[in-house]
Amino acid sequence: MPFRRTLAFVVFVIGAQVASLAARAAELVMFDQPGCVWCQRFETEIAPGYENAEEGKLAPLRRIDIRAQDKAGFALANGVRITPTFVLVTDGREIGRLTGYPGKDFFWTALADLTGRLPKSSNPN
Repeated sequence: MPFRRTLAFVVFVIGAQVASLAARAAELVMFDQPGCVWCQRFETEIAPGYENAEEGKLAPLRRIDIRAQDKAGFALANGVRITPTFVLVTDGREIGRLTGYPGKDFFWTALADLTGRLPKSSNPN
C-alpha cells in the first residue's frame, strides 16, 4: 500500500510539473489562408526544417487560418489582416509578430529577435 501512495504522489508531481511547463511554453502561430503564395513559399523554404531548428524547439509552429483567428486561444494585440503573419505567444499573450514572409534569411533573423524577447522562464538562452 505505501508503494501505491508513493507512486501516485510521484505521478501527481510529474503531472503538475509538465502542466506548469506547458503553461509557460512558447509557440509561433502562423496565420495563413488558402492561395497565399508567400505562405506556400514559407512552407517550401522554412517549414520542413523548422521543428529541428533551435527556434522551432523553443517555439513550435502552429498554423491557423486567418478566418479563424477568433479561435486562436489567446488575445491578439491587433487583428491579423495579412498572410502570412507569425505571432510569437507565451502564457496566452502575444510577445511580438512578423507580418509577411520576406524570405528565409530575414525570417530567421527576425525570429531570433522575437524569441530573444521571451521571458526567461520560456527562453533558456
